[in-house]
Amino acid sequence: MLCFSEHHMNQTELQHTFLDGYNLRVCYCRSSHIKGGVCIFVQNGIRCTNIDLGNYCRDKDFEVCACKVYFGTKRICIITIYRAPSGCVDTFITKLDTTLKKLFSSTLDIIIRGDININYLTDNARKRKLEALFKTYNLTSIINFPTCTQQKSATAIDNIFIDAIRIDNYTIYPIINGLSDHDAQSITFHTTNSKPPTSKRMLFRRINEYTINNFLLKLSYETWDTVFSSNDVNVMFSSFIDSYLKIFYSSFPLKRVSVNKKNNNNHNWITLGILTSCKRKRELYLASRNSENPHLIN
Repeated sequence: MLCFSEHHMNQTELQHTFLDGYNLRVCYCRSSHIKGGVCIFVQNGIRCTNIDLGNYCRDKDFEVCACKVYFGTKRICIITIYRAPSGCVDTFITKLDTTLKKLFSSTLDIIIRGDININYLTDNARKRKLEALFKTYNLTSIINFPTCTQQKSATAIDNIFIDAIRIDNYTIYPIINGLSDHDAQSITFHTTNSKPPTSKRMLFRRINEYTINNFLLKLSYETWDTVFSSNDVNVMFSSFIDSYLKIFYSSFPLKRVSVNKKNNNNHNWITLGILTSCKRKRELYLASRNSENPHLIN
């Protein structure tokens, strides 16, 4: 699952955004202001349903989208939220509470990811208000590292909230993309097999020198008595096809085999030079984002 906040696109632009192996499942695009917006991309093969939360959204104050994913009998609700720095905190908390009331269930695991512009690295009134709300739904913050780093500040305004009692086996770490002052957060749950099947079943006929010889041998033993027992061309042809296909199917039977999907993905364009350039770009970005040296920033 890929959750994006502040995608800055309208509905048309977002619908034409393609990520290899993923489908856009649900989104919210601003209607009265530019920028902002939230969306969720889901990996191909994962079963999920969209949740309509459009009536709860308000530009800048509370932008939200959600979908429900299924892993066997387990159900997980993924929610992506965004509040702009100028958005009203009270409105954000009120609408978040209304949304959680609609979605909360004792049999449903809820995971909230988003940019809320409330710093969780310091104790502040906004943080305490939000924590009080999340406690009523047994949700807690699991981000304890900076997610937004600028020249003179480091804050955790992007966050992930889960029920840490029901979901206790996970790994989380930041992903520095080198393009934004916000770092992405990656969370892996080890108690649920969330990967789609890496292989699929296909039917095929094994045609080689041995099976061809077997086919020709069986044809040579066929007397075709039933074919020539009638003078009607249509009856003769039907009889011929019936005998021929019986031999064909016995010599070249259908077999079901597993095909690894990974082998179908062509990533040959990712050369060693590109990988080296990406690594160097990240190194330069990390060195420059906390520096005031204009030469290094350039």
